[in-house]
Amino acid sequence: MLNYILRRLLVMMPTLAAISFLIFFIIELPEGDYISNQISMLRSTGESASIGRLEFLRKEFALDRPFVERYGIWVGLWPGPNGFDGLIQGNWGWSFEYDQPVGEVVGPTLPLTVALNLATILFIYCVAFPIGIYSATHQYSVGDYTFTLIGYLGLATPNFLLALVLMYLANSWFGLTVGGIMEEHYIGEPMSGGKVLSIVAHLIVPVIVIGTSGTAAMIRRLRANLLDEIYKQYVTTARSKGMRESKLLVKYPLRVALNPFIADIGNLIPSLVSGSVIVSVVLNLPTVGPVLLGALQSQDQFLAGFILLFVSILTLIGMLVSDVLLGYLDPRIRLGKEGARQ
Repeated sequence: MLNYILRRLLVMMPTLAAISFLIFFIIELPEGDYISNQISMLRSTGESASIGRLEFLRKEFALDRPFVERYGIWVGLWPGPNGFDGLIQGNWGWSFEYDQPVGEVVGPTLPLTVALNLATILFIYCVAFPIGIYSATHQYSVGDYTFTLIGYLGLATPNFLLALVLMYLANSWFGLTVGGIMEEHYIGEPMSGGKVLSIVAHLIVPVIVIGTSGTAAMIRRLRANLLDEIYKQYVTTARSKGMRESKLLVKYPLRVALNPFIADIGNLIPSLVSGSVIVSVVLNLPTVGPVLLGALQSQDQFLAGFILLFVSILTLIGMLVSDVLLGYLDPRIRLGKEGARQ
């Protein structure tokens, strides 16, 4: 398994290189860039005093060079105005919209984005698994119909609408101030127990809102997969030999039915980031979603490119974790890997 992980890490390098090229290519597809747009706006309004500074920025960040050179400079494989100074060297670029380095713009948002994604994934799995198992083992019961109805409502309800409803209920029923990441008096203060509790309390509503649709979909899939497995002959044989129903369920059909969900860990991350953009705007959460949306709208290419690359890295890590878990969960996959190595 260790050799497999090392090989996967090596494969990630060319994969990231290809992803970075595609990201930069797609971001560069629209005509113009942030500097060009600003120059056009200033010329249309007759304000030409700042055009000289914008032209200087264009040359300083190599926006006047061909596409291949701009990409190489951004990554750090081609010498720019300041030599080799790109992503590889630790320079994440410059945000023209915020007029500061990309690291300073996204630095405070990255930990919250990772924490929110991890908490949402845990919420989805912790809620979906027991409900999906219950619905499959109690088919056509009142509980099964109830959870099915709740699941359909979760799939049909837009996240931003659910966020507004929960904001109102949390404030009117429990007196909780929903929005932001912590209470205002903790902003700028050093980390403490009260600040951690405030962050956790403010994460509850976003996690529920973002995770609702994923939870509902996972419940339906787990129920269908389990129903497909529990009536197969190997389960009937194990039951006829006197194995307890709970042990039989966990040891055989559940392990087989879980494979698609473990494999989906990597796919959940980009969907959570993209699905949380509107929710983050509604709840005033300082995550990378609203920053990415603003960067794409203003063609702030270095900021948008880094955020998309960061999400891609999270996705690759999630897929590696899911493959490792699959190897431990399913002996067939583990033996298949060993056979391939032999």
